[in-house]
Amino acid sequence: MRATHSKSPEKLNVHIRNSWRTNLQLIRSIGNMIGYKKSLSEWQCLSEVKMGRGSPIPPMLWPKIVAQYQKGVSQRKIAKSLKLSSSTVHNIIQRFRESGTISVRKGQGQKTILDARDLRALRRHCITYRNATVMEITTWAQEYFQKTLSVNTIHRAIRRCRLKLYRSKKKPYLNMIQKRRRFLWAKAHLKWTVAKWKTVLWSDESKFEVLFGKLGRHVFRTKEDKENPSCYQRSVQKPASLMVWGCMSACGMGSLHIWKGTINAERYIQVLEQHMLPSRHLFQGRPCIFQHDNARPHTASITTSWMRRRRIRVLKWPACSPDLSPTENIWCIIKRKMRQRRPKTVEQQEACIRQEWDNIPIPKLEQLVSSVPRHL
Repeated sequence: MRATHSKSPEKLNVHIRNSWRTNLQLIRSIGNMIGYKKSLSEWQCLSEVKMGRGSPIPPMLWPKIVAQYQKGVSQRKIAKSLKLSSSTVHNIIQRFRESGTISVRKGQGQKTILDARDLRALRRHCITYRNATVMEITTWAQEYFQKTLSVNTIHRAIRRCRLKLYRSKKKPYLNMIQKRRRFLWAKAHLKWTVAKWKTVLWSDESKFEVLFGKLGRHVFRTKEDKENPSCYQRSVQKPASLMVWGCMSACGMGSLHIWKGTINAERYIQVLEQHMLPSRHLFQGRPCIFQHDNARPHTASITTSWMRRRRIRVLKWPACSPDLSPTENIWCIIKRKMRQRRPKTVEQQEACIRQEWDNIPIPKLEQLVSSVPRHL
C-alpha cells in the first residue's frame, strides 16, 4: 500500500509538469480573450507547480528573481521559494550580471545568403527590368552573385527590397511627338475656365460586348465541386457586341446611337446629322464647341468639309488622349452597370444601355466637366 501511495503523487507530479505548458497557454489565451491580466501574485500561485524541463518561465517572475538576488538572497533559496530549478535561476541572474537586463537576447540564427550590398544590386536590376519574371531574375542572380539561389530565395529577397509584384496599369502608348503635342495642348488650354468647358459638347464611341458568356471568374464552391459544370468559367471566342456613339455636356445627356459592326466616314456623317445637330438644344441657342477624337472617320476629308459647311466649331484634340475626355467616365459607369445587370442578349443589352444612359444625373455631369482643368 505504501508503494502504491508513493507512486500516485509522483505520477500526478509528472502529469502536471507535462501539462504545465499547455495549461499556461490556455490560461493566457482565455485571459487575452476577456481582457484580463494576471497579477504577480497569481503568477506566483501558478508557479507553485514545479515546471518541467524546457517549460517557459513567466516573464512576471523575472523581476522578482532579480529583486531577491539584489537583496542578498541566495540562488538556492530563490529557486526553492519560487518552485524553480536552480539552473533556471542561475541563468536569469547570470544574464542580468552580463547585460544589465533580464530580456532574452535575440538569437543570431542562420545568416542570409544575400547581404545588404547584394540586395541593393538586386533592387537596381528589378527596377531596370520591371517586366522580367522571377525565373529570369533568379537566372541573372545566379550568374551575377556566383551563388546557388532558388526561386523562393529570390522571392524573399525581392520582398526584403520592399518590392512587390503588381498588375501594371493600362495606358495608351504615346511616342515622344505625341507626348510633346499633348503637353502643348494642355498648356494652351490651361486658361480656360470651368464656364468655358461647359460650352463643349463631348462625344465618343465605345464597344459593348455581351458579357454573359464570359462571367464566372470567381465562383462560390467547395473543394469537391471543382469539376461541376456550374462552376466552370465560360469563355466565348467572338461575343456579340454593339458600337455606341453618344454625346454629353454639363447641361445634360445628348442623343445616343447604337449600331452593329464598324463605322466609316459616310456613316459617321449620318450619325452627326441625326444625333449631334439635335443635341445642340442642350445649350438653348448658345454657341457650343464640338469635341471628338482623331479617329479616321472623324478626320476624313469629307467629314471635315461637312463640318465647315455646317459652321461647326471643333475642339482640337491631342492624339491618344481618352483620359482627358469626361465621356470615358460615362462609359465606365455604364459598363459597370452592365456587369451588374448581366444582359443575356444583344436586345437586352441595348435596352439596358439606353436606360443607364438616361439615368446619368446632371450633377455627375457637372462634376466630370469641372474636373477637366484639374486634369490639365
